[in-house]
Amino acid sequence: MAALDTVLTRAIRSWAGARGLQAWQKAIHHDTASPDLFVGTGPCFLHVGCGPARSPDVAPGLRGAQWHEIRLDIDPWVHPDIVASIVDMPTVPTGCVDAVYSSHNLEHLSPHEVPLALAEFRRVLKPDGVLIVTCPDLQAVARLIADDKLCEVAYESAEGPISPIDILYGHRPALAEGRMTMAHRTGFTLRSLSEAVQQAGFATLAGRARPSHLDLWVAASCAPLSQAQAQAMADLHLPA
Repeated sequence: MAALDTVLTRAIRSWAGARGLQAWQKAIHHDTASPDLFVGTGPCFLHVGCGPARSPDVAPGLRGAQWHEIRLDIDPWVHPDIVASIVDMPTVPTGCVDAVYSSHNLEHLSPHEVPLALAEFRRVLKPDGVLIVTCPDLQAVARLIADDKLCEVAYESAEGPISPIDILYGHRPALAEGRMTMAHRTGFTLRSLSEAVQQAGFATLAGRARPSHLDLWVAASCAPLSQAQAQAMADLHLPA
């Protein structure tokens, strides 16, 4: 039975990937967000594209015990609190969360969908809310490719070894299993990511590229911040 479940899961995921993220979302979007998710005594953050488990490995500023995590993912098999696409989160109320955390999600979208996702992140944040987003650094990846290391292992992840080709197009083992929502359809440099976030209506942002980690980080505030406040936001939420 377990083997049959695995086969069916892969088949459904493959079907969804072949028809695009929005068709997949329409097919499985049966959850509604309980109002209780957004009620608490402390701050809450929406963890979009959360993956299979609650993890302490989130942005540094969100790791404190005072934070309440709400998990959202397009894949119902990872058992999120909310099943939804990041380009359309109708069950998440406007202005309801203190922070949105997006780790390695935007590169899975088509370029024209990126503004839609960022607009949704902006919508669900409170007026003084903060977005923290991280994704691959294509400049750093391009350097490896220029050195003819396209298929060499760049680093080890929880999913196994990762090569530049995986960062460009999506993790090959996941794609081979039919998980086509794991394909990468766009990418960013620090400049292009920062510009996209700014164009989505965020007032103040701080960005950081980490070439040794092949990733980019941006923290952005809905409200205008002073230079000192922006630096404090960066120090709190962006890894060294």
